[in-house]
Amino acid sequence: MPDDAVFWVLAVTALASGAMVFRFDSMARATYALLLSLLCVGGLVLRLGLDYLGVVVILMMTIEMSIMALFMVMFMMNPAGLLPMSMLHNKRGAAAVSAAVFVLLAAGILLAPWPGRRGKPDDDPTMALGESLMGPHMLTMMTLGLALFATIVATVVLATGRGRYDRFGDDLRARRPADPVRPGARR
Repeated sequence: MPDDAVFWVLAVTALASGAMVFRFDSMARATYALLLSLLCVGGLVLRLGLDYLGVVVILMMTIEMSIMALFMVMFMMNPAGLLPMSMLHNKRGAAAVSAAVFVLLAAGILLAPWPGRRGKPDDDPTMALGESLMGPHMLTMMTLGLALFATIVATVVLATGRGRYDRFGDDLRARRPADPVRPGARR
């Protein structure tokens, strides 16, 4: 009985917060609603006994949403994404495209010749999933992680208008910057 209650609380919270993503009119609130929805989905996956996959979902979504919030604060003209803004454009066209894609995907699910099961399930599905995900693709995952980190660093460097070399010149050990622009003044 308590397990059922936990399942229903997580499921209803995931659906409600997922729906709120489309109801909120600020990027920050939509981001946190999406994070809550995905955390509940991770909890449901944990509840199904897939510990590895559930922890991966929770960690990935938490880090992803944190990075998204960080970029939102850094680059949006709307301070921290908290001011109201419309995130819906061309509502009728988007609804028509969404309905067409849904019908196409549902038809694909129903009409595709799915392969039959071969063999029996592994005794430890978590271990099998981990080896399947990370075993042969470890180099790809490491390269992708390095590329993403380099992209984040390059984006921050490019977004910084005035770095310490602009303020101090070549001598970074100076006590006071020889900055021609006064603090707080805009270029």
